[in-house]
Amino acid sequence: MAMANTKPSESGRPTETSAASAKRIAFENVSVAYNGLTVLDSLNLTVNPGEIVALIGPSGSGKTTALRAVAGFVRPSKGRIMIGDRDVTNLAPYDRDIGMVVQNYALFPHMRVEENVAFGLRARHTPEEVIRTRVPEALAMVGMAAYAKRYPRELSGGQQQRVAIARAIAIRPQVLLLDEPLSALDAQIRRSMVDELARLHRELPSLTVLYVTHDQSEALTLANHIGIMRDGKLRAFGDAQSLFRYPPNRFSAEFLGRANLLEVKGVQPLDDQRAQVTFGDQVLIARNHHQLTAGSDCLLCARPHDFRLDAPQGDSNRLTGVVRSVQWQGDTHNVTLDIAGQEIRMSSAPMSTPPVPGAMLTVHFNPTDVTLVPEDGRHG
Repeated sequence: MAMANTKPSESGRPTETSAASAKRIAFENVSVAYNGLTVLDSLNLTVNPGEIVALIGPSGSGKTTALRAVAGFVRPSKGRIMIGDRDVTNLAPYDRDIGMVVQNYALFPHMRVEENVAFGLRARHTPEEVIRTRVPEALAMVGMAAYAKRYPRELSGGQQQRVAIARAIAIRPQVLLLDEPLSALDAQIRRSMVDELARLHRELPSLTVLYVTHDQSEALTLANHIGIMRDGKLRAFGDAQSLFRYPPNRFSAEFLGRANLLEVKGVQPLDDQRAQVTFGDQVLIARNHHQLTAGSDCLLCARPHDFRLDAPQGDSNRLTGVVRSVQWQGDTHNVTLDIAGQEIRMSSAPMSTPPVPGAMLTVHFNPTDVTLVPEDGRHG
């Protein structure tokens, strides 16, 4: 599905794109309710011009509702939505200058590929000479120029989704909305499409993208910033690396990536960056990115790849537990440990002699690789 009210250039050729011509998306205290039930609650969020923001969260968290509100398919019960300097809250979808791609391709089966891509342009009464230029350009950008004469049934799922993307960008939208665009594809094609989307955005730096996905790897790979939603609220927001390394609350740590969360006590700041905590009868050191105060109880967030079997040079934390399971997955061994009654997951390069269930195993992790997370979520 592609929607816009785009004014074509006289030649129909691509105009030079730059971040300076990009438009922001802004949610200003936006709520959406269905039959009195609030499904999006007071959302404040800005997608900066020319960047990709991914919204992730469990089903029913409100992320797709937020995207549909930008598209104009649902009307906020309060607040407003801005695209650039325009308040689009009450505008029809075709007046918002947006393109949209959904998960089920939404191609017209009776139309050839080139006709599908031209559909949005013809709906806007774009001159035929412009359409004849725009369609092959858009297909070339998604690597589908050789398939212009085919029907959707003659394409694979990944190829159909490329055509849907070409249709969305052919109208030269200011904003591109992607609603689970790769979820119907198999894993290998999905990885390839993620690379293609990244390349496409490099070629269209003025395109502002709001991307809704269940796939965390897609969000981490593509997005400049990530928003994590639950129960209609934005629970965490930040640049992808910071949000992964320093989650602001338990939910974001658990949802984005596979985090081990140790319940620790008695924060004792050591300096501006680190603090000491206790886990059972052991003393551990971690980054104190959120500046938790002395005496706080909190969580220590460690990713499976943070653990090592050999002690690193310098300061090191150490834990010993009972091996519960070992899984080989080609390029990694995944080991589950029981440490003081908590399940801990670690991953490592393939081991020549992996541990066996029931064995005792000691793992090490560097204090700079793990971080303290507030248990009560006051930072998120």
